[in-house]
Amino acid sequence: MPRTTGVSTVQSSSVRRSPEGHRHLRRRSRGRRRPRGVLRRRWGNRWMRGALGRHASRILSRRSLRLRFRSRGGQKREKLRRFSQLTCGPWFTARQTTPPQQGAKTARPNHFFRLNPNQNPLLPAPPSSPPATMSMAVAASLRSLARRRPRLRLPAAPLAVPGARAAFLSGAAEEAATDAAAPPPAPGRKVLESFREEFEIGGRTIAFETGKMARFANGSVVISMEDTHVLSTVAAAKSNEPVRDFLPLTVDYQEKQYAQGVIPTTYMRREGAPKERELLCGRIIDRPIRPLFPPGFYHEVQIMVNVLSSDGKQDPDVMAANASSAALMLSDIPWNGPIGVIRVGRIDGNFVLNPTVDELGLSDLNLVYACSRDKTLMIDVQAREITERDLQAGMKLAHSEAIKCIDPQIRLAKRAGKEKKEYKISLISDTSYEKIRTLSEAPIEEVFTDSSYGKFERGEALEKITQSVKAKLEEENDEDSLKFLSKAVDTVRKQVIRKRIIEEGLRVDGRQLDEVRPLFCEANTYPVLHGSALFSRGDTQVLCTVTLGAPGDAQRLDSIVGPPTKRFMLHYSFPPFSINEVAKRGGLNRREVGHGTLAEKALLAVLPPESDFPYTVRVNSEVMASDGSTSMASVCGGSMALMDAGIPVREHVAGVSVGLVSQVDPTTGDISNYRILTDILGLEDHLGDMDFKIAGTRKGITAIQLDIKPAGIPLDIVCESLEPARKARTQILDRMDQEISIARAMNDGSAPRLATLSFSSDSLRKLLFHRKKIEQETGARVSVSDGTVTIVAKTQPIMDKAIEKVEFLVGREIEVGRTYKGTVSSVKEYGAFVEFNGGQQGLLHISELSHEPVSKVSDIVTVGQSLSLMCIGQDVRGNIKLSLKATLPQPRKKKDLESKGPLPSQEVGWAAVENMPSVGADAEPSSSKHEDGTAEEAPAFSTPSVIIRSEADCDAQDAANGPKKRARVSKSSPRPYKAPSERQEVRTATAKKARGATKKTDKKVKIEESGSNSLETSGSEEVPEPTASNTLDLKQTPVNFQSGSMKLGDVVTAKVYQIRAFGLVLELSDGARGMHKFEANGQKEFEVGQELLVKCASFNAKGIPVFSLLD
Repeated sequence: MPRTTGVSTVQSSSVRRSPEGHRHLRRRSRGRRRPRGVLRRRWGNRWMRGALGRHASRILSRRSLRLRFRSRGGQKREKLRRFSQLTCGPWFTARQTTPPQQGAKTARPNHFFRLNPNQNPLLPAPPSSPPATMSMAVAASLRSLARRRPRLRLPAAPLAVPGARAAFLSGAAEEAATDAAAPPPAPGRKVLESFREEFEIGGRTIAFETGKMARFANGSVVISMEDTHVLSTVAAAKSNEPVRDFLPLTVDYQEKQYAQGVIPTTYMRREGAPKERELLCGRIIDRPIRPLFPPGFYHEVQIMVNVLSSDGKQDPDVMAANASSAALMLSDIPWNGPIGVIRVGRIDGNFVLNPTVDELGLSDLNLVYACSRDKTLMIDVQAREITERDLQAGMKLAHSEAIKCIDPQIRLAKRAGKEKKEYKISLISDTSYEKIRTLSEAPIEEVFTDSSYGKFERGEALEKITQSVKAKLEEENDEDSLKFLSKAVDTVRKQVIRKRIIEEGLRVDGRQLDEVRPLFCEANTYPVLHGSALFSRGDTQVLCTVTLGAPGDAQRLDSIVGPPTKRFMLHYSFPPFSINEVAKRGGLNRREVGHGTLAEKALLAVLPPESDFPYTVRVNSEVMASDGSTSMASVCGGSMALMDAGIPVREHVAGVSVGLVSQVDPTTGDISNYRILTDILGLEDHLGDMDFKIAGTRKGITAIQLDIKPAGIPLDIVCESLEPARKARTQILDRMDQEISIARAMNDGSAPRLATLSFSSDSLRKLLFHRKKIEQETGARVSVSDGTVTIVAKTQPIMDKAIEKVEFLVGREIEVGRTYKGTVSSVKEYGAFVEFNGGQQGLLHISELSHEPVSKVSDIVTVGQSLSLMCIGQDVRGNIKLSLKATLPQPRKKKDLESKGPLPSQEVGWAAVENMPSVGADAEPSSSKHEDGTAEEAPAFSTPSVIIRSEADCDAQDAANGPKKRARVSKSSPRPYKAPSERQEVRTATAKKARGATKKTDKKVKIEESGSNSLETSGSEEVPEPTASNTLDLKQTPVNFQSGSMKLGDVVTAKVYQIRAFGLVLELSDGARGMHKFEANGQKEFEVGQELLVKCASFNAKGIPVFSLLD
């Protein structure tokens, strides 16, 4: 249809529609639902689409859009019209043609948009030009802009370009482009300013870093060494007033399993309460840091250390101590640091700095040393009897290397540290102290000079002095002095004792400076225990007990470094009654864990290796009374208890505590005078400067722990303290040797029994499911690991019962000649099948039931009966042959064979088989006693004592009773598998033998029949399979054969005498004959006269030896 063009102008500002038109639109809209957001308006056969319906609702006001059209399409068209009026003014119109009449041609109307800038107040007047007409493309551009921007804003002064249409479009397009190019602002990039200091010790680079993590903490540092990273943070309480009269310093060290890429194995899959290792690492951090806080600083401080990642090579404890020192330097907390901490090992006599975990396993020294620039702060040592001289060299090397950690911390604090904050210090005034000292000094001197006072008597006397001073201060109403009374009195005590020790050389209890208190030693205090000992030194008393367990009882460790288990444990317990106090018993105590670990390190050096002593050992140290040095008393008592339990320790270990009393020059702060005290009391430990615990043997030191109270002690004084400790240790060892010097026997007393059995991995599968049942039935402890079964029992009967059940369930390697216990599983005409040795089946032949003839198997054994049977061999098919009569006593012979003359065959024949010893090493040959008291040994193999002299005698006897004997034996014993061709040859040979038994001329045929018969009757005497007990050493040389001396297992050289269908007739060096039976389908090429190396495997029913080939 031709398209007509034209311009339609409507002067009204609105388009009116008749109700018929709306009905028409409503009917049209019901035909098909329009998609949301799309306007469809049909003009003849053309559809015009627009997307302004959804955006027009955002531009027009809600009030103007409250239209109630019956048609959804009509509502959207109204929105489009109003949007056009707002944007283009009244010049925009849409012409709607009337419906054409029927039969008339209808022209397709055109849709024109016309802009009249003269009537639009929003647009400036363009220059003289013909009016512009907006085409469909322009309208599409407007709709596109409306879709991109919810609200279309026209600029106040658009660009002046020729034509109103161009001006309008350029301004709108520019504004839309500007709005579209300005997306919402993106989040800014945060820059974390971090500071890093690196240094090197022992060839390994160590780095301190701060500012990147834990920025809100008072001080935070991440220390790294290779792939191990540790975070240490410090925080102090906000209050300026101290709440306690001591320093409430808390150190929390935590090793989470994510540091090594492992999920915790607990039920909640979370880390629980602190483990022993975490408490010990916290003590390593706390001990060198605490003395450096200023006196009177009693504000709460918390140090938290987290291991972020660990490569398993470096122990993070030393790194955590250095990181905590750096964090304190960065914080505003007053602290007189920094410190340096280092670990030193020794491998093959050479010291190693910061050794790895693998290197520590080879080292005989594990020294952790902490120091300031010129003084020692903390020492912790575990060694294998290192000498005092070597230890001094190691400490001096450690000091020179540890101070390398100090300068990087100072540089880091200058760059990123905070200014120290003014905290309130709790110090007593000089006036109050002088007043208290005047009132209490004289009475305190009287108490300390009287050596008759005991610990509690002395404590009660000092408490009375304190109460009297308190009463006088209350009368004077001196509140300041009452507030610091306890601290002031304690300071007076300290000065009185220190002055008396330094000036007079006398101690509180009247001893000399190097004198050890009286000792008391007692081993086997409680015999019912595995091991026990009681040790007393002065008023300090400790009871130590030892408990032995299976290897499976070892403690499992969840540490990120170190071994997974620990087989030696020492648990230290300090109950409140030991100091006559009332207290609540809680969980793990840091002090108890530290003291127990120190004693454990001291005793670990003398324990035997696990290969020689596979027991798990637990030592319990119960403090009965405490007056100083209970940890070293635990070492002495634990050493005696280990020997009492029968543990083969090399020698005794003893420990002693050494103290220090020093006098400081107030002008320089250096120590001007000092005294070293040996075996200090609890009061001397409290009022002194040092607690130096040293344990070891006569050969050297095994463990050391140094704790100090002042801000460091010179290393020379520490090294000087080693010699007095060695002398005191030797005196204590002499007293302990007098009580018990060597380990007792394990079978004495109530020491448990331990047995180790080895099995294959496949055999242990049954035991894994029945282990708990065996433990409940027997009371023994059974542990399985790596093909080894370890059984621990209290008594030997329990051990035997447990071993029997384990062997019956799992089974052992079968040995010929060994006795086994089994149960009859089924009874047949020819014998009984017995289940033994972990479910294996064996055949008990009717001929092996008794020494007397048995007509019926059920007369002797029944199903379910338990028997003790001996293994007598194994046939080629693997059937195990058992014998009951080999375990029974042999009946007395009615005929005296010795009265008869010697048989002719005894000159050159074989020895009687009944005189042959059993092959099995563990065989138990039974014996019977005659009435005259003589014992007769039962045969290991029940073979008739038939002696064959030569081949001719064999043929004659075989011709006489061979067929009967062959039929009886073949019926009762299982015969090996034979091919059909071999069975046909047997029938042929038997027929020939029956026809020519009486002919002397056919001697060769008789010999063949005899050999065939011999091979056939020996079906039950097959060559046993080679086992661990009867396997021949191929390097063994053949023995020279002599008549009557052939035994099982003998190796001889024989010649092939004849070649039969089923085997060989062999001739020995003295002319005697033997046989070798071919295996099924295993015949080889042999020649008459060929020499063979053979081994006597068994004897047939007639006593003829059966050999097996070795080459």
